[in-house]
Amino acid sequence: MKAATISPARSAAYDVIRRVFEHEAYTDRALRTAAAALDDRDRSLARQLAYGTVQRARTLDYVIETVGRRPVRKLDEPVRAALRLGAFQLAFLDGVPRYAAVNESVELVRRARLERAVPFTNAVLRRLADEGRGCVEALPESTPEEAALRHSYPDWVAETWWRDLGAEGALALMQAQNQAPPTVVRLVRGPIEGRPDADVPGAWHVDHMDDRMFEEGCVWPQSVGSQLAGRCVGSQTGDRVLDLCAAPGGKATMLAGDVVAVEASASRARELEENVRRLGATNVRVVCADGRELPLDLTGFDRALVDAPCSGLGVLAARPDLRWRSQPLPELQLELLRAAAARVRSGGTIVYSVCTVNRDEAEAVVDAAGLEVDATLAEEWPQFRHGTRPEFLQTLPHVHRTSGFFIARLRVP
Repeated sequence: MKAATISPARSAAYDVIRRVFEHEAYTDRALRTAAAALDDRDRSLARQLAYGTVQRARTLDYVIETVGRRPVRKLDEPVRAALRLGAFQLAFLDGVPRYAAVNESVELVRRARLERAVPFTNAVLRRLADEGRGCVEALPESTPEEAALRHSYPDWVAETWWRDLGAEGALALMQAQNQAPPTVVRLVRGPIEGRPDADVPGAWHVDHMDDRMFEEGCVWPQSVGSQLAGRCVGSQTGDRVLDLCAAPGGKATMLAGDVVAVEASASRARELEENVRRLGATNVRVVCADGRELPLDLTGFDRALVDAPCSGLGVLAARPDLRWRSQPLPELQLELLRAAAARVRSGGTIVYSVCTVNRDEAEAVVDAAGLEVDATLAEEWPQFRHGTRPEFLQTLPHVHRTSGFFIARLRVP
C-alpha cells in the first residue's frame, strides 16, 4: 500500500503538539518555528490545528479513550499526539475531508517508526470519524466539572468562573476562549489597513499581523483589553512613571512621561530593551530588578502601573497551552502592589491590572492592599465597568470580544 502524503500544515501542527506536551514548549513559539517555511494558507491551517488540539486536549482524550478503550496516558507520545490531532479535526472542524484527517494521522504514527501502533490508530480514528462529534455533543455541562470536560478546561478554572460569573457567564466564557481571538494591534505610527476600535484609541482590528510593520516598529500586537490597561494609567508629559512588571513592553511604550520599566528576568529585560528601541520609546528606561526589591533611588513616582504576573485566565484563547499550566499568584501580586505603593508619592496613583478572570487575583488583591480606590476610572470607561464592583473595570472575552482584564486605579495616601 502506498504511504499517504502528509500536508505541510498537519506536519507542522503535529510538531507543535508534541513540543507542547512533551517538552512544555509555548504553542505560539513552537508554531513560529514549525511553520516558518509555510505559505500563508498552510500557516493559517497549521495554527488552527495546533491551537485547537492543544486547547481541546482534555475533551479529545476523553473521546479517544471512549472509542479506543485504552487510557491515553499509556499510549506512546507520538501516537497520542497523532490521535489528538486527528480527533480534533473529526470532532470539531467542518469541511475537513475524513480521509485526510484519518490517513495523515496514521501516516504520522508510521513515520514515527511505531508500525505496531498503526492498526490501533487507524481503528480509533475511523470510529471517531463516525462517533466523535456526537460523543462530544452528548457531554453534559450543568456543573463546573461537567463543563470543564466538555469545553476542555481544568476543573479549578471552571469552578472559579462558575463562582465569579455564574453558570451562564462561565459557559459563555469557556466557549469564547476556545475561539480564535481577533487580531488587534496598537498603531504606533504610519498608515494602516484595518478598522479602528470603537472604544480604545490607537487600537486597530486587522486581518493579519503585518510582519514588516512590526519589525519597523509601526505596530505592536496588543489586545484591546491590554491597551485599555495602559490607557488607564493616564500619564502626561512631565510625570515620573513606574512600570513594575514591564516586559515585553507593550504597555510601557504606551506611557507618556519619564518611564522606568522594570523587569526581573535578565533575558526578558533584554527583550524589553529591544522592543523599546524598535518602537522608538525614547522616554523609557529599562531597569533589570525584582519589583519587590528596587534600587533605593527609584522612588517619588507620580504614577505606577502594576500589570502583575497572574494565572492568565483572560488570555487562554491566544495562549492555548496556558490552561494546562496556569496557577493563581495572589501573594506575589499583593507584594508587588505594596512595593509600588511604597515608591509612589503621596497623592499619586497606581493602576493595578491582571489579564485574568479570577477575583482571588483581582478584587481580593486590591481589597487586601488597603489603598483608596479611584472610582472615577469607571466613569471614564463606563462601557467596561465591572459587573459586580462598579469602581473597577473588567473586560470579558464573551462580552467585549477581547482578552479578559481586571483594572483598578488606586490612590496612595
